[in-house]
Amino acid sequence: MKEQFHLSKQEQRKVLFRLLSYTKPHKKRMVIAFLLLLMTTILEIILPILVKIFIDDYLTPGKLEFQPLLLLGTLYMGIQVVKALLLFFQLVKFQEIALLIIQQLRIDLFSKVQALGLKYFDQTPAGSIVSRVTNDTEAIKDMFVTVLATFIQSGFLLGGIFVAMFLLNVKLALFCVVLIPILIFVIHLYRKWSSKYYLDMRERLSQLNAKLNESLQGMAIIQVFRQEKRLRREFGVINHQHYHAGMKNIKIDGLLLRPAIDLIYIFALILVLSYFGVTSFETTVKIGVIYAFINYLERFFEPVNQMMMRLSLFQQAIVAGSRVFKLLDEEELAPAQKNSSKTIEQGKIEFKNVSFSYDGKRDVLKNISFTAHPGETVALVGHTGSGKSSIINLMMRFYEFDRGDIFIDGESIRNYSKKELRNKLGLVLQDPFLFFGTVKDNIRLHNKDLTDEQVKEAAKFVQAHRFIERLENGYEHQVVERGATFSSGQRQLIAFARTIAANPKILILDEATANIDTETEEEIQMALSKMRKGRTTIAIAHRLSTIQDADLILVLHQGEIVERGTHQELLSLGGLYYKMFLLQNGAVEHTL
Repeated sequence: MKEQFHLSKQEQRKVLFRLLSYTKPHKKRMVIAFLLLLMTTILEIILPILVKIFIDDYLTPGKLEFQPLLLLGTLYMGIQVVKALLLFFQLVKFQEIALLIIQQLRIDLFSKVQALGLKYFDQTPAGSIVSRVTNDTEAIKDMFVTVLATFIQSGFLLGGIFVAMFLLNVKLALFCVVLIPILIFVIHLYRKWSSKYYLDMRERLSQLNAKLNESLQGMAIIQVFRQEKRLRREFGVINHQHYHAGMKNIKIDGLLLRPAIDLIYIFALILVLSYFGVTSFETTVKIGVIYAFINYLERFFEPVNQMMMRLSLFQQAIVAGSRVFKLLDEEELAPAQKNSSKTIEQGKIEFKNVSFSYDGKRDVLKNISFTAHPGETVALVGHTGSGKSSIINLMMRFYEFDRGDIFIDGESIRNYSKKELRNKLGLVLQDPFLFFGTVKDNIRLHNKDLTDEQVKEAAKFVQAHRFIERLENGYEHQVVERGATFSSGQRQLIAFARTIAANPKILILDEATANIDTETEEEIQMALSKMRKGRTTIAIAHRLSTIQDADLILVLHQGEIVERGTHQELLSLGGLYYKMFLLQNGAVEHTL
């Protein structure tokens, strides 16, 4: 089914006013820019009058006096030079305003993206978000640079031309007024169709970015499974749709922009010349007046042409603005926290009848209740999709839950500030993320309170110091995007050091040793034993051998806790945990 795109007049108006609201902090710059624009326009209107004076007062009568002509010529050239200078400063000022506005808009977008909940990113391709922050804001910049200046200047110019036309010939000036409804009708048709086509094209561009981003992120899998042809085909389909939308834009531009306006101009020119021709049989017609009127007529249609040409950019900016504001108005925010001064002292965790659904239809967690006392380790085990990661997601406040409650030290997790939660909860994921920068920066995460010595101590604590020292520049070694040049185990060790350096009260491990080799894992397990002392730990584990010393093991199945107890207690039950244990040990024996 083909997706339909359309913005109503009211929606376009709202977007325009909202975009213009970004000019408020730059009122002084706007005033200066418009004053320069007004002065340029006035000089533009004066030039044909000077030519008219030369033709009617000096050339036609044959009064070619040197001094008046020199003065007239100097004045004409002086105005041209001043106009050029004013035009330069005007363009620079409008560019400055536009860049400042887009700078603020991109900061607003980036801040908004960081405030969104993970649910939004689950539903929205990353490439689509990138497209809004980059391509769409660039289209908006064009509006402030060219469209706004052109529209205002054209308005000034048209007003001045009308005044000059009425002074030259009232009848012909009234005739030109009659042309305005025709021009407005053409503009109306263009806006009606182009807004739909531009929105379609923007959406296709967003899809192109999303597909490109997906392909780059999954390049290894694409090449391993020989998916290049399929991805090229899918990219080609979206690219063709973008081309098709672009061709619609070109056709509407080709029909209703300059060609239509030029046709109206030629028609008006024929009528004006016919009028002067007929009038010449009865009275004398001054050549200077004819020149000035035709010149003004041309200048009347030129700003209209400019406005129509810029209308294309205007429509793109309005469409881009609607997409940008849709993101800014997104309500799928990260769970809210109170700005309280409460602190986490002991680290006691309580889940009380917590149920949770990602889509609001099917519960992935059902009445989860358990307690992790200070210093204890609670392990979560179960098959894929049993709800283990969802418990951690709620614990870290990545998602909001609406039934039951989670308590830390007897206080609802909602009542702690976000800063307190992030300071006191340390998370290590199965696939750690490394930032572009140095190894030291990735451990410190730009926390200025951490000294270089503390960074090294954290690395030594998790057995990462030895491999870091062997790197070309040690702790100053450059990390490429996502730490692609490191092994999975090395990335995991850096992530451990990062968590230890922050000294959290509660430790959350999401299969943190999954990518560590056996020898390193033994060292990590020793480090983890030291890390867990004095800290409450919640750990997801697939390998049961890594959590046999846990104080409490929770066995999850389809979102429910079906078994709980220590390793020995669960084995004696002979239930799901026992079967998982036998399966893993059997697999080991078979391998051996």
